[in-house]
Amino acid sequence: MDRQFYHTGQFARMASVSIRTLRFYDKVGLLSPSGYTEAGYRLYTDADFWRLQQILALKFLGFSLEEIKACLRVGPSGLRESLQIQHCMLMERKQQLDKVLQALEETQRLLEVNTQDWSAILHVIQVIQMQQDNEWRKKYLNDEQLQKMDELSRASYTEEQRQQIAERGKNFTEADQVEASRRWSELGAELKRLMSINADPAGPEAQALAAQWNAMIASFTQGDPGITQGLKNFYGNLGKMPEAERPIAMPYSKEEWAFINQMLAAYQQQH
Repeated sequence: MDRQFYHTGQFARMASVSIRTLRFYDKVGLLSPSGYTEAGYRLYTDADFWRLQQILALKFLGFSLEEIKACLRVGPSGLRESLQIQHCMLMERKQQLDKVLQALEETQRLLEVNTQDWSAILHVIQVIQMQQDNEWRKKYLNDEQLQKMDELSRASYTEEQRQQIAERGKNFTEADQVEASRRWSELGAELKRLMSINADPAGPEAQALAAQWNAMIASFTQGDPGITQGLKNFYGNLGKMPEAERPIAMPYSKEEWAFINQMLAAYQQQH
């Protein structure tokens, strides 16, 4: 059956987007037309329309362009993982906003009785500050998991290194954690894609991933060789623990770790 083709203007009207948006998505590699006329005009198909709807849906949910690319590339399994992260983040934000709204409503009621009640206003400020508290970690790990994480940390880093990490962590917010999780999820999706096509760990695609991988690790270690070794110790010690006793799951399989090590070793040789 012949495919139905649409010129840019037709396709833009059908999808309720601007022609400028379509050109931008083509430029950044999100959505390229399926063909061109002899005069060089873009032609889109129904399949392009479905891909555009996916892009718009993910954009509406707050995904960045790079995250959208990763979701479309890895397929449903990677998309489910990304949506789960996004869902958790939005639910957390909703709970924060609900508490702030409740405090605001209580303050409004109090100010109807006493317009000079500054304690009510200070209460709102305190509630907002509490929602930004750096104790967010406790919401994701129970007491037992936190204790095991501390034991792993003590076995992997020196006390001086632990103090350095703790000092840096004072400015590391929940939003930073969500962003880091998204970034690692994106890199993990690319890792799975490369392994699925039997890519060479020393090849250009894997080495591009290695560069991003090293940059993410460096953002944590700050280039400190001791902390870098401690990070390796941490995951080594985590891997030695019985699976049921681990405070967090190992992020990669043995095969994936092997690919990662080969990829990073090749990157170090080339740089």
